[in-house]
Amino acid sequence: MELIADVVRVDFGGVILMRDDGTLAEASARGKLMGPRKSLGNTVVVGDRVRCVIEGERILIEEVEPRRNAFSRRAPGNHPLEQTVAANLDQVVCVASVAEPEFKAGFADRVLSQAQHLGIPAVLALTKIDLAPASEAEALLRDYRRAGFAVHAISAQTGAGIEAMLAACRQHRSLFVGHSGVGKSTLLNALVPGLDLLAGVVNPKTQKGRHTTTAAWLVRPEPGLDLIDTPGVRAFGLWGVGSDNIDQTYPEFAAHLGHCRFADCRHLNEPGCAVRAAVGHDVAARRFDSFLKLREELQREESHQIEKVRANTRYRR
Repeated sequence: MELIADVVRVDFGGVILMRDDGTLAEASARGKLMGPRKSLGNTVVVGDRVRCVIEGERILIEEVEPRRNAFSRRAPGNHPLEQTVAANLDQVVCVASVAEPEFKAGFADRVLSQAQHLGIPAVLALTKIDLAPASEAEALLRDYRRAGFAVHAISAQTGAGIEAMLAACRQHRSLFVGHSGVGKSTLLNALVPGLDLLAGVVNPKTQKGRHTTTAAWLVRPEPGLDLIDTPGVRAFGLWGVGSDNIDQTYPEFAAHLGHCRFADCRHLNEPGCAVRAAVGHDVAARRFDSFLKLREELQREESHQIEKVRANTRYRR
């Protein structure tokens, strides 16, 4: 007997599936889908549509249907490896708080750039707006709205922005990504009361969140509303984006790229830079500064990887 279902959670080799009628089932994968460490890795991820066979009381995943897209990041650790977070998405919702912890442009811009690189629409959900002056939240929203992103100002405590965020998620599969402690799980609970997600707690000394959600998982509280929660992270590494193409992941740069005086313009201090000339107009200063810092970090990482290759080559000789 064959079963076709959606993957809603993956824990090591175990998989939780959701049938089309909304019921859940446990499954395991055939050995051909397992990696060398007997783990699924990027082979089966949340959001995948899979074909299974039922053998007695066991459900075995035989095949993963082709993905229409997938959201990846650089896996944590010293070695450059890809980590596929979820598949078959309609949008990525970057959740960032305006306060407690304070807004981190570098983190938000990494998530938004990764989505842009992958061709997946991205949304900025700015939470905890009740904890900061209205002018501070509006300045952030204005900068990202100017960049071309859909933005939402949200307070889970007062309910502000919840209905608009829920409307933006209906008839979509949305992946929620956020820094630890920004209120991502609290937001999801506000969107769907009774969802029973654990809310993060911010460490009062470090202002960093404690991890709550331990693995990505998909919930479908109503037909057409797929919400994927992910563990809060302290850092987000880009995958497939380098110092030579990071400027292409900033949508507000698009109208100006190719119009600089020099073809190899780094948008730093070269004369006739069209991107730098747009700062304060089409390009927010906050976003441009974030771009420069992110590109510098990528350049350092690329140099580090080159040195490692050279060192290994010398050692082998």
